[in-house]
Amino acid sequence: MPNAHAHELWLDSKEFQLREVGNVEIELRNGQNFSGLNLPYFNKSVKQFFWVQNGERHNVKSRLGDVPAMSTSIESEGLVLVVYESTPESITYDKWEEFTNFIKHKDFPDAKKSHVARGLPKTGFKELYRRYSKALVGLGHSKGQDKNFGLETEFVAQTNPYVNSTNTDFTAKLLYQQLPRKNTQVEIFERDPKKLVRKSMLRTDEYGRFSVPIKPGFDYLLDAVVLREATPRTNKGAVWESLWATMTFSVPYK
Repeated sequence: MPNAHAHELWLDSKEFQLREVGNVEIELRNGQNFSGLNLPYFNKSVKQFFWVQNGERHNVKSRLGDVPAMSTSIESEGLVLVVYESTPESITYDKWEEFTNFIKHKDFPDAKKSHVARGLPKTGFKELYRRYSKALVGLGHSKGQDKNFGLETEFVAQTNPYVNSTNTDFTAKLLYQQLPRKNTQVEIFERDPKKLVRKSMLRTDEYGRFSVPIKPGFDYLLDAVVLREATPRTNKGAVWESLWATMTFSVPYK
């Protein structure tokens, strides 16, 4: 899909769970299908970037151009929640098919009709997008629980994959403006130890919840998108605005 590289961003790691306390490295990845470029850290692209463990919040301390974007020594055991929110960026659709492919892929069946009804052009229009990415990292005993950080849209894990690894499902909730997103498409990317990726889709229930079948030794990326009309307050010349929620984690071997 054209322009997909401008949208998809997630927090990745070569090691989502460490047996002992130590250095946690988080990569900003931009691409498709759980594979993409390892982006350097740029202040202008970051609205907030922090990690939380045992109820304590710490801002990520990175310098311009750092790769990976986060490399932090953490001296306590427990679940580490890494949160990244981007500043807004925009893309321009030069072909109508680019937009129609995007809204079909991300399940916005009414967007095409809305675009035409608003009298918008079919080429040369802009979309503003923002990213809201989370990663679950385990240190030592890895105990802890994800929480709602008040992002405009976000996944909130209901289970801890490092502590509840005997479970065959990972349960989470999807929120938008602090309310559950019901009957919403969630894209699941499952990466095996050989880095082969399999994609599947599911939908949230009436409470915004869903369960993902998980396998030991695999990494997971969850992705869901909000598409809305850009408002005069936020548009910067754009007619559409998209909000991208992602969550990444791994499942340890039993």
